[in-house]
Amino acid sequence: MAVPAAAAADEPQLQQKTSSVKRAASVPVFLGGAALALGAHEGGHLLFDGIFDAHPRLEKVSFHGIPFFAITHDASLSHRKEFTIDSAGFWVQQTTNELLLSRRPRLRQTAGPLVKGMFAFNIIASVAYAGAAFARTGPVERDTRGMADALRWKEPLIGALILAPAILDAIRYYHPGAEWAKWGSRGVKAGMFVLVIR
Repeated sequence: MAVPAAAAADEPQLQQKTSSVKRAASVPVFLGGAALALGAHEGGHLLFDGIFDAHPRLEKVSFHGIPFFAITHDASLSHRKEFTIDSAGFWVQQTTNELLLSRRPRLRQTAGPLVKGMFAFNIIASVAYAGAAFARTGPVERDTRGMADALRWKEPLIGALILAPAILDAIRYYHPGAEWAKWGSRGVKAGMFVLVIR
C-alpha cells in the first residue's frame, strides 16, 4: 500500500514539471507569432509602397540614441497616399486581431502560442505607437506622425485612434462576451479606413 501512495504523491510534481516544460517550449513559438505579426505589419506598408510606386527603402534611424532601421518611402506623395501607406501596418494588425477574435471569441482559452504571439504583438505595438504619438517622440519616420501630417491632425489624436481598438481588443480577449467592446472596436477600425477618403 505504501508504493501506490508514494506514486500518487509524486503525480502532482510530475504534472507540474510537464506543464513547465510545455510552457518553456511554447516561448519560441509565441515569439515566432510576434515575428510573423511584425512581418505582416511591415508587409502592409510595403504593399501600398508598391501600389503607389513610392520607392520603399531602409533607412538608419534612432530612438533616443538606440539605432535601428525604418522602412521609408518618397516624401512627395499626396496626403491620401501618405496616410494610406502609414496606416497600412495598423490596418493589418487590426484586421488580424478582428479575424482572430471573430473566429475564436475565446481566444485566450483556445489559441496556441503562435496565435497568441501574433495577438500580443499587435496589442503591444499599438500601445507603443500610441505612447510615442502622445509624447510626440521617436524618429521622424514614425507612422503616427506621417498619419497626423497627412490628415493635418495633432499626433496625439492619431495615438488615441491607434490605442482605442487595441484596448477594446484586449478587453475582448479577457471578456469574450463584452459586446460593447466588440462593436466599439469594429467601429474605430472602420473609421480608420474611412479616413482615407477625407
